Formats: sequence, structure tokens, C-alpha cells
Amino acid sequence: MRYVRFLPAVSLFALVWLPVSAQAQDPAETGRALLQQACASCHAIGKTGDSPRPGVPPFRGLSRSYDLDQFPRQLQAGIVSGHPDMPEFKFNEADAHAVGVYLRSIQE
Repeated sequence: MRYVRFLPAVSLFALVWLPVSAQAQDPAETGRALLQQACASCHAIGKTGDSPRPGVPPFRGLSRSYDLDQFPRQLQAGIVSGHPDMPEFKFNEADAHAVGVYLRSIQE
């Protein structure tokens, strides 16, 4: 009988926890979070809005300059800009893939 009372609590926990877990596993959300942390202080990382720094291109137009099929590999190798304010970024394979998925989702 004790187990019967415990079952509804376990079921409720699963209903609440599973969607959060699935969302945390979404590559686009992971990619967005990585860009928010590493790039959003200079670049607009969403589908709309201006970059916080004047003259810095928003990521939604990145496909005009970069082949997005190759971009995750470039992120793994290390992105270096000729601009002195931009640090080098190097991502592991999973993070580079996640960033690539997110970037594709916001292109104009």
C-alpha cells in the first residue's frame, strides 16, 4: 500500500522534470546559451535587435559571410578575428554543433 501512495508523487515529478530535461538537451538552446555567455556583450545573437557595440555585426546575418556548414569546424579549430577586441574562441565538438544549430535557426 505504501507504494501506491508513492506512485502519484513519482509520476508528478516525472511530468515536471522530463520537459525541463528535454529542453536542456536541445542543441539550439545550448547554442544560444553559449553565445549569450561568450558573444552577446558585443554581438546581437537573436533574430532581431542591434548589437550592443556599434558597428559589430549581428549573428543573424552570419550566413552572408560564413559557410554555416563549415562554421562548427571553424569553432572547433578556433575562431580568430583581426579585430583586437575579439578574443579567440575555441569550442568542443558538441558545443560547436549546438552553436551551429542555433545560428541556422536565426539567419535572415
